[in-house]
Amino acid sequence: MQELSVFLVAASPVVELRGAIPLALGVYGLPLWQAFFLSVAGNMVPVLLLPFLGIVSGALSRRFSFLERFFSWLFLYTRKKHEKSFELFRDFALVLFVAVPLPLTGAWSATLVAFVFGIPLRKAFPLILLGVIIAAVVVSLITLGITNI
Repeated sequence: MQELSVFLVAASPVVELRGAIPLALGVYGLPLWQAFFLSVAGNMVPVLLLPFLGIVSGALSRRFSFLERFFSWLFLYTRKKHEKSFELFRDFALVLFVAVPLPLTGAWSATLVAFVFGIPLRKAFPLILLGVIIAAVVVSLITLGITNI
């Protein structure tokens, strides 16, 4: 049951592995390898939703005209505002966006960024996975450092 809790916390938006690893190590006392694996696996769940975001937004846009206007505005605004910096760093930007374990910079947000910028799953998945692994290392080190003090 503890393992499932860690996996689900890692899969949840906002908290993601930044909460799952401290939960696994500090509260449940799971071994590092297990905390790491469960957190990374759980945190990658939202990335698998990427192919369905287009289907859902398209269906909602066809059904509700205000959502069609909203999605059009959102994509245009976001692309216009961030296109230059995103194009400059391209793949590195997506990895870095996930790797820095700050609020609103995890796999959920990266999946939305990939969707807005039209990055297909086959390209986004390994980039986000690399960022998640880096973030998991950072969070693990911080958690282990805090629990050993």
